Amino acid sequence: MSAQDKPNRGARAHHPGPEELVQTAAMARRFYLEGKSKIEIAEEFGLSRFKVARTLEAAVRDGLVRLEVRLPAELDDELSDALRTRYGLSHSIVFRCRPEDADDPAQVTRRLGSVTAGLLSEIVMDDDVLGLIWGPEIEALGPELTTLARCSVVQLCGVTPLRPVDANAVEAVRRAASVARGPVYPVYAPLLLPDAATAGMLRRQPGIVEAVSRFDRITKAVITVGAWGPGLSTVYDALSAAEREEYRLRGACAEVSGHLLDAEGRDVAPELTERILAISLDELRETPEVILLADGVVRSEATAAALRTGLFNGLVTDTGVAERLLA
Repeated sequence: MSAQDKPNRGARAHHPGPEELVQTAAMARRFYLEGKSKIEIAEEFGLSRFKVARTLEAAVRDGLVRLEVRLPAELDDELSDALRTRYGLSHSIVFRCRPEDADDPAQVTRRLGSVTAGLLSEIVMDDDVLGLIWGPEIEALGPELTTLARCSVVQLCGVTPLRPVDANAVEAVRRAASVARGPVYPVYAPLLLPDAATAGMLRRQPGIVEAVSRFDRITKAVITVGAWGPGLSTVYDALSAAEREEYRLRGACAEVSGHLLDAEGRDVAPELTERILAISLDELRETPEVILLADGVVRSEATAAALRTGLFNGLVTDTGVAERLLA
């Protein structure tokens, strides 16, 4: 240990002089800005690497060096990390809600689409098979996609039965495929059919077979969650009042790709599976990466239920939902 490395026991509080301050600043510049190792810095300044480490730690502790993590203003890194830890997620992104968004849910959905587009540009790789569920969030995602690895794109369910062919929904899938320069497999059919026979007949149609036969090949899926209430779930809006009440009594609080879940994430309407054109929960469970999109505090309970299924390893949501999930 060199003389300058030895602690000065019993000495008064140390106040660094100008030379020490300049040297500390130089060492910090080497380490934090130039990327040099502590061993390299020690060799340059004739110190031990332990002295360099203590000096750098003291520089941060005493405020000579300030470390900042700067993200775009719209992203909340603390809530994102808290959700990642709480739910064991691989991908967790929370964007901040602005005061003016409180009266404009459509604007929150557009921002959700924009953030999700950025995430997909990061995680989708060449030769992936990207699956997109139907929903307003996916419609918002479409225009925001400007770059995507070369992959094929599959629509994972039909659209609202109130509009037999939703041009916006199919266009979002087609746009994603166009950006990805790969084949597209849309579903020109309703999500919920009147009965199992009609659904079975549609599943045998050539165009739909092309999409449905690829559900078990999906490598990355983007799924939305609906809450059990008017305007919050495609299935809820399509059912009769008696059916809505029956499923409410069974505990339905969330809808994921046409499947109804209770607060614990259990499927409470397995019979509906025969009437829907959508990827199954088992097929989602076999998909390597499944990203859940959720916006609006009204969907907080539904989002929690969806996460309890264990189907999802990714989440994109707003601060309102994130705070409820962590409460």
